[in-house]
Amino acid sequence: MRQPALTTGVLVGLAGASAVVLGAFGAHALRDVLDSRGTELWHTAVSYHFWHAIALVLAVMQADGRSRRVAVTAFAIGIVVFSGSLYALALGAPRWFGAITPLGGVAFIVGWIALGIALTRRSVRES
Repeated sequence: MRQPALTTGVLVGLAGASAVVLGAFGAHALRDVLDSRGTELWHTAVSYHFWHAIALVLAVMQADGRSRRVAVTAFAIGIVVFSGSLYALALGAPRWFGAITPLGGVAFIVGWIALGIALTRRSVRES
């Protein structure tokens, strides 16, 4: 079953737009609020958020099948869990909250592997 275009389109749009909004928020509204560690965490969160928003675009536009669905889902989960936990830590969440960050990293890894499989299968079908 193919993911509905509306759902994936909204997901891609939200992922990209929220990366820009949170990046700007960190650069401007939080400039004098975060200490150096918080700024570093925020920057890392935005960076991974943005790169994986772009990965979502690639997955949606260039892949298909089950591996595509896994990639899209994993990238979305990774953005929320990995970047979300770093955003929370930067804003003062308890240190133990960082324990979920690696789960988001695993989701990113799963997403990239699934995307690679999807693109390989597409390439094989086209040749």
